[in-house]
Amino acid sequence: MQLDIDIRKTLHSGKRTFQLQVRFQSVSQRIVIFGPSGSGKSLTLKAIAGLMRPDHGHIRLDGETLFDAGAGIDLAPQARKVGYLFQDYALFPHLSVRQNIGFGLKRGWFNPRAAEKSEAVDYWLEALHLSHLAHQMPGELSGGQRQRTALARALVAEPRALLLDEPFAALDPLLRQRMREELDELQRRLQVPMVLITHDPEDVAVFGEQVLALHDGMIAPAEACQPPGVLPARAC
Repeated sequence: MQLDIDIRKTLHSGKRTFQLQVRFQSVSQRIVIFGPSGSGKSLTLKAIAGLMRPDHGHIRLDGETLFDAGAGIDLAPQARKVGYLFQDYALFPHLSVRQNIGFGLKRGWFNPRAAEKSEAVDYWLEALHLSHLAHQMPGELSGGQRQRTALARALVAEPRALLLDEPFAALDPLLRQRMREELDELQRRLQVPMVLITHDPEDVAVFGEQVLALHDGMIAPAEACQPPGVLPARAC
């Protein structure tokens, strides 16, 4: 994955002003953006996905311009062909597991029919061990099952990159460890490039092929990229 980001965004909340100024280039398959809450991690991820429009700059993925303020380019989220895993998974509570996954293949807001068949959906139900839960509703699932359903929905459209917003934050510690292992194995098997944001050093230890430390809206110097107590990442 070739990712080239140079963006700036100013946000106002009452008398407070937050400046996001993120600039980096990467050819890594696994990018981890590490930093505390409020540092701008989610804003950066949403900018890549097309869910937040920067004021200035550009975003390029594999040579294609997704956003360029000067050139007036701002591709819609669907046109960017990236999968987005929200922190709370954002499953539709009125749709079954099968329908939630199938929604990733739909354009517009028409829900997949409950009995609708799809080879792609069947593949991901099997790949993520969800086949026996296909007709269950999100409220009937465990935290790990909800995460796998959200992952399947993000992957079913064959994205060229997977964007993960604090993917383990909602899980208890034991399940968090198991889901890290599952995602690690899945990403290595599928070779889907990923950008993961986190405040957890354990996520950095597992996924940090390249680590970018974000503080107060800016990428920190290289020496600040490694959180305490974590083995060195291969790149920074």
